[in-house]
Amino acid sequence: MSRGGQHNKHDEPERRCIATGEVQPKAGLIRFVVGPGDVIVPDLLGKLPGRGIWVAADRAALETAIKKRLFARGAKQAVNVPEDLFAQVEAGLAKRVVEGISLARKAGLAVAGYEKVKNWLMGGNADVLIQASDGSERGKSKLRLPSDTSVFIGCLTADELGLAFGREHVIHGALAAGGLTRRVVEDAAKLAGVRKVSGGKASGKGVKTT
Repeated sequence: MSRGGQHNKHDEPERRCIATGEVQPKAGLIRFVVGPGDVIVPDLLGKLPGRGIWVAADRAALETAIKKRLFARGAKQAVNVPEDLFAQVEAGLAKRVVEGISLARKAGLAVAGYEKVKNWLMGGNADVLIQASDGSERGKSKLRLPSDTSVFIGCLTADELGLAFGREHVIHGALAAGGLTRRVVEDAAKLAGVRKVSGGKASGKGVKTT
């Protein structure tokens, strides 16, 4: 596992996206299964029983899979695709990222607020810089990643970050290295792809999810 939560290609299981036809590591895909009533269900934890149907964590790929009815082909049977499937995926991923940051905070691996984040960055304690997507660009530009291999997450709103840190809203946050951070980075990368937030991609040894 490289820094920032990105798996090395040689040790990461791979699956084929039903929308793009591309084979890629599971970390960049969203798993779906056929649930009761032959309804397509997003399996964000990857633990639901049944044959996995995989779609890249990308807005265009998900929209293609839904519009072209590719889930039936992947399931090899007739299925029911909920009208709000895309919204389910987005909401589910956002919830996972928020909960992950909240757990990291409780474990002492996360801080919020401009001054605390600045101190963590300057002191080398931060592996991940988090900033609200709807925060002031001028204010956000004052903080910089500590190194080229660090990670930036910017796919959550100030209100969503507020939920993670137990406040009304948060613009700046930071995460230290650790297993919880790795999970947050992977989930945030998926959310950035689904929300199609500019710059959400893997880069070098880190994952930028801006």
